[in-house]
Amino acid sequence: MKQLVVNKEDLKHNINRIKDYTKKISNDDNYTIIAVVKGNGYGLGLNEYSEVLVENGIKYLAVATFEEAIELRKKQKDVNILMMSPLYNKQELEETVKNNITIAIDSKENAEAVNELAHKGYNIKVHLKIDTGFGRYGFIYDDYENILNTVQSLKPNVEIEGIFTHCSDAYRKNNKHTLEQFKRFTDVIEKLEANNIKIKLKHICNSPAILNYPEMHLTAARIGSAFVGRVCSENNIGLKKIGELEINIAEVKDIPKGFNISYLNSYKTKDKTRIAIIPIGYLEGYNVTQKTDMFRIADKLRRALHELKSIFKKQKITVVINEKRYNVIGTIRNVPYNSWYYRK
Repeated sequence: MKQLVVNKEDLKHNINRIKDYTKKISNDDNYTIIAVVKGNGYGLGLNEYSEVLVENGIKYLAVATFEEAIELRKKQKDVNILMMSPLYNKQELEETVKNNITIAIDSKENAEAVNELAHKGYNIKVHLKIDTGFGRYGFIYDDYENILNTVQSLKPNVEIEGIFTHCSDAYRKNNKHTLEQFKRFTDVIEKLEANNIKIKLKHICNSPAILNYPEMHLTAARIGSAFVGRVCSENNIGLKKIGELEINIAEVKDIPKGFNISYLNSYKTKDKTRIAIIPIGYLEGYNVTQKTDMFRIADKLRRALHELKSIFKKQKITVVINEKRYNVIGTIRNVPYNSWYYRK
């Protein structure tokens, strides 16, 4: 049997570290942490993962698809849920509102659809999505007149609870574009407040941003990868990696000296060798590497330099068998795991 084992104590540790950290940088005991559980809870099981977060004091969850929002609401009746992607399908939009899920608004057309539902008598909570330089969802940041007119057009039973944007490159500290995004975002907020539009939850920070740019914390943050301890930035608050793959060995066999192993003859034994065959691979995310999708020359050169440096590094993939670590010597293949397990 193959299963992904999540250590609940390590997850609880990360939750508490993030709570302490955000409390410290914001000087606010009630700072709002929005736990992002998109992508099936980062592959850890949407409902199982969310349950642990909620049990440990997280009161706001966020997803990226209609299907996940509805599924999550079936299990989590009382927590706040933010649907981060704007919905343009009117049937899905109404179903989301019916389930008391907070929605994102990113255009005049989107707001008009929300007003239609408000006219039916629904009480609706929304977060305004601002595009400050990511090029995805959101009002363009300097289209102030459109943003203001859209907000002022919303029905009285539409509550603007939040406003948010998304950083495109917060993985690096002192990044000029990230700082510019923050300024663009706060400029929008200032113009709304100058027109007596007060918004409770203001959030730009994702996991890398909250670690690299604590001064941008505002009144809320969307935390995803930090909870699982796998942030694409310096881990400076003691987060732990919370999961591991477990599997039974399929076979143990003795291989003679000079024998080839795996695709492309990736390894040849130097002596008689005992090997263990372990049916786990890419499909479980084991040793998956990101294929480059960069188009700029500068990005390609940076990637090439990284690959060149890796040639001179000793890189090994290992597994632990009966508390002893062994090197992987064969090519990894595709085999699915079939369950999650949350260890107490």
